[in-house]
Amino acid sequence: MDVDAKMAGIHVVGAIIAAFVSFTISNGSIAALGNNQALGTLAGLVILIIVGNLSERILGKEAVGGFKGWLWSGIVPFMFIWFVAWSMLLNLT
Repeated sequence: MDVDAKMAGIHVVGAIIAAFVSFTISNGSIAALGNNQALGTLAGLVILIIVGNLSERILGKEAVGGFKGWLWSGIVPFMFIWFVAWSMLLNLT
């Protein structure tokens, strides 16, 4: 498997985790936070940065290709899966 596919796979798993965390925060499951979509979005973006740094350490900074490689092989799949999974979870309730 090439680096792009590995990076996309890592980000897809991170996006599913971020969708669940965002859903938990924005749905009101945590009583102290209430229904707060802004914190759900912030949590997803923080997870994106963590997953990006993690994949860069696992795969190597040179192999990833810098920001351009991270944009197309990491951020785009993450955002798509995150928004789709979060929307599906919100519509299930």
